[in-house]
Amino acid sequence: MFRTNYYSLVAGLKEYALDGENKGFDAAAIVAEILDGVTASDARQVRLLYAYYDCENLAALRAGRAAFNPLGNFTREELETELKAPQRLPEVLATVVRAFADPEGEDAETVDTSVRFETALFDAYYRLCERRGCDFLRAWADFDRTLRNVAAAVTARAMGRAVEEVTVGGGDVVDQLQRSSAADFGLRGELPYIDGVIAAVNEEGNLIEKEHKIDAIRWNQAAELAQFDYFDLDAILSYLVRVNIVARWTQLDAARGRAMFDRLMAELDGRRLITEMNE
Repeated sequence: MFRTNYYSLVAGLKEYALDGENKGFDAAAIVAEILDGVTASDARQVRLLYAYYDCENLAALRAGRAAFNPLGNFTREELETELKAPQRLPEVLATVVRAFADPEGEDAETVDTSVRFETALFDAYYRLCERRGCDFLRAWADFDRTLRNVAAAVTARAMGRAVEEVTVGGGDVVDQLQRSSAADFGLRGELPYIDGVIAAVNEEGNLIEKEHKIDAIRWNQAAELAQFDYFDLDAILSYLVRVNIVARWTQLDAARGRAMFDRLMAELDGRRLITEMNE
């Protein structure tokens, strides 16, 4: 399949990652710049990546929580409107919203409203990535869902809760998480990062440290999935996943956010990219 290469865009990522006046990190500005520089079809893939945060925000709004992630595609006001009568959400997400708003309605026939709204919404999101995502986004969504399911399953087991209450979606890994009594859920041979997730959840009492270790797994996976992509959409999406991690840690822990930012900038060295591409 033909792919557009964004040589100038990728080369400029390092420059506009820094705000000129404050030398601060502005993830939203980076996303906006990328959306302006890619084709319409590739922009849809970028927005699909960020629809994850729309799901987070929809779940928070419906539950009455104040938390709101500005990296989503919609403002708080727009999502409040969508919760009442979805018009702009991807149809698969809109179907979930309508089904939970009217459990006796037609949409509820295709949505399992016996689970939590958040579970149904993220299940729909990951299925949407599987159907409409590019190579990177399909692989990333599969990894991200699995990673979150493993972390949730380990936590549920430690708290004596049923694993099926916290996992999203189905498939062999979810079945294994729900049925296995093994310490590693019998998945060590299938998921190379499972020991790291289990250790982070079980052995780390400090929530910040735990999240840092799990985000390190995310970071490495994002880089690995685009290891041989240099200037195409997959490279940009891999970069954006890491931008999102930096943005999160800039808020949680300024020192660690800065360290992650420095690592991201090092990985964006254009001369290194060109050298690797020509090897």
